[in-house]
Amino acid sequence: MDNIQNNEEIKQIDSKNLEKAIEAILFAAGHPVTYAKLAEVLGYFEATIKKKVIAFAEKYNDNERRGIMLLAFENSCQLCTREEFLPYIKATLGIRKGGNLSGSSLEVLAIIAYNQPTTRAFVDEVRGVDSSYIMGSLLEKNLIEICGRLDVPGRPNLYRTTPTFLRCFGIETLEQLPYVEIQRAENEGEIIPLDIEFMPSEDVAPADGEQSEEI
Repeated sequence: MDNIQNNEEIKQIDSKNLEKAIEAILFAAGHPVTYAKLAEVLGYFEATIKKKVIAFAEKYNDNERRGIMLLAFENSCQLCTREEFLPYIKATLGIRKGGNLSGSSLEVLAIIAYNQPTTRAFVDEVRGVDSSYIMGSLLEKNLIEICGRLDVPGRPNLYRTTPTFLRCFGIETLEQLPYVEIQRAENEGEIIPLDIEFMPSEDVAPADGEQSEEI
């Protein structure tokens, strides 16, 4: 056993009930829970918990009788609803807005996702219009974040997508983004995405039915 804590109130859970405990915690949380937190509470090493969650997710998501799915991210995991039940969830909870992103927001997200880390100037160049307002909105929604500065005069901010971006689009890693044909820009060798079908997965609303706003 990988017992790493001595807690008088909460003892390490036995291995046969570990998956049940993880499912219960994620269902009650309604938001991503880190492997570190699960390890702390359940009494296992973080690496052990992450390995267990990944294996559990493969079994969990393969069961077509479930209305929810388990997403395993790099540092956390979460239970989310399946896409086919979204209309019933909206009707039950009285959610009128779908939480969809506007076409312009999707366009900016696609450019950043396939070229990250990249600058706002590059996004503007690809789109042919100013993107400052949209990028500010995406920052507020925590779909993108500043991750450094480009080493050129003026040192502009570099942007990348976030774990929230992965969760909202129903993917676990950037490698799961849709494949697109790309071409190299003439300046700085950056990548420009072409003909991207880039739509958010509405099935990944949090398990507690949290409502998101439209951008």
